[in-house]
Amino acid sequence: MALLQYHAPVDYAAQLDAFKDFLTHFKTFESASVSAATEAIEDLHVDGDRTSDEYDFMDDVEDGNGAQREGSSRRRREPKVKYMQILQEIADRERTNILIELDDLATFEKSLPEETDLKLVESVLKNTKRYVDVLSQAADAVMPKETKEITFKDDVLDVIMSQREKRNEAMAMAMEADMDTAAEPSIFPPELTRRYTLNFKPITPSGSSSERESKALAVRNVRAEHLGSLITVRGITTRVSDVKPAVQINAYTCDRCGSEVFQPITTKSYLPMTECKSNECQQNNSKGQLFLSTRASKFVPFQEVKVQEMADQVPVGHIPRTMTVHCHGSLTRQLNPGDVVDIAGIFLPTPYTGFRAIRAGLLTDTYMEAQHITQHKKSYDETAMDGRTLRKIEQHQKSGNMYEYLARSIAPEIYGHLDVKKALLLLLIGGVTKEMGDGMHIRGDINICLMGDPGVAKSQLLKYIAKVAPRGVYTTGRGSSGVGLTAAVMRDPVTDEMVLEGGALVLADNGICCIDEFDKMDDSDRTAIHEVMEQQTISISKAGITTTLNARTSILAAANPLYGRYNPRVSPVENINLPAALLSRFDVMFLILDTPSRDGDEELAHHVTYVHMHNKHPESEDAGVMFTPHEVRQYIAKARTYRPVVPASVSDYMVGAYVRMRKQQKRDESEKKQFAHVTPRTLLGVVRLSQALARLRFSEEVVTEDVDEALRLVDVSRESLSNDGQGSADQTPSSKIYHLIRSMWESGAAAVGEEGELNMRRIRERVLAKGFTEDQLTMTIDEYDELGVWQVNGNGTRLMFIGGDAEMAM
Repeated sequence: MALLQYHAPVDYAAQLDAFKDFLTHFKTFESASVSAATEAIEDLHVDGDRTSDEYDFMDDVEDGNGAQREGSSRRRREPKVKYMQILQEIADRERTNILIELDDLATFEKSLPEETDLKLVESVLKNTKRYVDVLSQAADAVMPKETKEITFKDDVLDVIMSQREKRNEAMAMAMEADMDTAAEPSIFPPELTRRYTLNFKPITPSGSSSERESKALAVRNVRAEHLGSLITVRGITTRVSDVKPAVQINAYTCDRCGSEVFQPITTKSYLPMTECKSNECQQNNSKGQLFLSTRASKFVPFQEVKVQEMADQVPVGHIPRTMTVHCHGSLTRQLNPGDVVDIAGIFLPTPYTGFRAIRAGLLTDTYMEAQHITQHKKSYDETAMDGRTLRKIEQHQKSGNMYEYLARSIAPEIYGHLDVKKALLLLLIGGVTKEMGDGMHIRGDINICLMGDPGVAKSQLLKYIAKVAPRGVYTTGRGSSGVGLTAAVMRDPVTDEMVLEGGALVLADNGICCIDEFDKMDDSDRTAIHEVMEQQTISISKAGITTTLNARTSILAAANPLYGRYNPRVSPVENINLPAALLSRFDVMFLILDTPSRDGDEELAHHVTYVHMHNKHPESEDAGVMFTPHEVRQYIAKARTYRPVVPASVSDYMVGAYVRMRKQQKRDESEKKQFAHVTPRTLLGVVRLSQALARLRFSEEVVTEDVDEALRLVDVSRESLSNDGQGSADQTPSSKIYHLIRSMWESGAAAVGEEGELNMRRIRERVLAKGFTEDQLTMTIDEYDELGVWQVNGNGTRLMFIGGDAEMAM
């Protein structure tokens, strides 16, 4: 008994006409997000006097060109024939990809009469592979003529197509002369003449949250029912192959009749054609031999990507699953290993060809043909500032407290550690990388090491930075080998060649590599990152491969002391137990101790319990404005576009501060209490921190205040290392403030003039940043003024040590 035949009630001709109408007449306004981002970047003048859009409107009214501006904005708001404009760009050779947004198609379908039940969106979602061809036919039918002279862009396809057209015209004229109607000129496959690739963008969740297809699926949730459909899968890319040309149309030439024969290729492997199928060879009963014409064939870029499901999508006791994704055309080179992405594509079975097709069973492999890629975290170069963030920044920039606001916005659920958060903010921004004329490279990335007792939130800070940074890699010292951090030589399973597989530092190129449990690494593995931290390259010479890889990354390391907790009875050198060659490569190194304190412990406990009760950080009055991680990322992206320079006056000030630091080190070495050595790398670290602070202000020039704050951070980190924890609990606030001002005097951080006077404004900023109050500072100044230790001038702007203290400090 024969199987019943079923004809699907699909009117492809009517749908094709509807798609032509859609491409020709669909109008839309410019995307609000795109226009807002463009205007935000163009109108961002943080250092100027413009603070809001209301003043822009007033300027437009008063300006003589106001009417022209209003006219341009009105023109920008006029609806545009979206897809005809795209097709015109393709005809003018300015574009190679057509992206059909299903949101637009759904809007167009709603405007159709109710009696035309074509179900365009549903058909595309359920049978996507077929409708890629249908939409391509519609695009070919309505493709406009070019409007620009493009003769200077003649490529191989232009030359070959012109020759083919001339040959077809000659053959047509010959057939008319011979009155031979049986012979027909060869017809080109439409894929051969198309200069574009067509892809679908799925329905966005905001546009249709009820649509099941609009939600991103985990790899293990992709079922057999999704075969042939357009689905969206969320995951992390683990392996990305090289971009290689994949043949789409093979062109053959017959040695007997000279005809061209075309063979569309839809699988990975194929059987080349050998016999000519033209009318002339068949009439003459001659088997002409076909020769492959590679130059006349059509190739498209092809890339294979492995996508692994996210860690939070894996059930308990299971291992992550992977999926193979095929990218063609403009979708290649958009993914890198480690990217978290949503990939919309067509879920298809892998067809068996050749000998495998004979032995194929009931099981088949599957893959996804990518249609649209959405990056979860964009790089700084691709991040645009939206209008809301712009207004929020302009509103608070004038207060001069953006540095404090952004620092408090980093991991706000973690209590305290304000100076550490400020240093991490500068690490995210980074300094300016210099490339000398002779090829010498001076790094601009900042390296920071956090060392301290267990339970002081070091790992949480590392994970937060890895999450905020557009390119962040988190790894642990014990779970990483030297090869895993740098690069490994592996054998490619496809080509059977020895290839380099980049490690964590290579994956974090132009990003941040967070290494936890830094002290647990083996010495042989730890030496692998010495070159990365200063030269920012990885030199490989193994298995016949000699090369140098880029690793332009910032290192953020966290380590515990040698004995688990900090032991105040031994020296800091014995506690930290890291080689000096490695420590000198860190620009800032903080020692975070867990010292009992009634007030501090009570505030910490209140903070932790509040976070557990409300799932958010407490809103304190002194915290100021808080920024979301997305807003912080946008601010940093804008700040990194500046390349501040150090003027001569600031350079002299920086040189004087460095000389005083070296002088203080010599004095400390004579007293045998020095730990962190001041080296020329320390000066470079101060320069990088100063440039990051200038970038934070959206400035192209470093000022003295930037250098003071950089020196303060370096001094704070050195004080935390040199403080052995003895007697600090018994000190009164007055004694602590005195020692703080004394250290500022010795380091020259707040020096004014030639006589060694201190600036009271900088003293007040430093003391208040340490957590002391204004009353405690005033009480300390009055107390030591009465004792004759220092004196304050009449207007209270400068402080100077007197007597033996001044001579000792000098």
